[in-house]
Amino acid sequence: MKDLGQMMQQVQEMQARMQEFQARLASVFVTGNAGGGLVSMTLNGKGVMTGCTIDASLIQPDDKEIIEDLIVAAHSDARDKLEKLISEEMKQVTGGIPLPPGFQMPM
Repeated sequence: MKDLGQMMQQVQEMQARMQEFQARLASVFVTGNAGGGLVSMTLNGKGVMTGCTIDASLIQPDDKEIIEDLIVAAHSDARDKLEKLISEEMKQVTGGIPLPPGFQMPM
């Protein structure tokens, strides 16, 4: 029974760390870039786009499709950075306790 008590304590500690981590995500921002920095996209820790910057040199009527592609690429870059950040934080939050297969941090 001693092991069960220790395991329950670890689970409670992990839950507390998870709640702290989710609260910290609200203040985390990542920025992705595309086109050599001509387009930048900022996401919050929940994956919501909070900003988009387009260099004025791109704003030409003939470049509409290029701009759209760069926006998608910048968002993808920001999302990849966010997923990496969350993955690294989750390793610390769980304290090395393996999570069930397919478990993902809700965003």
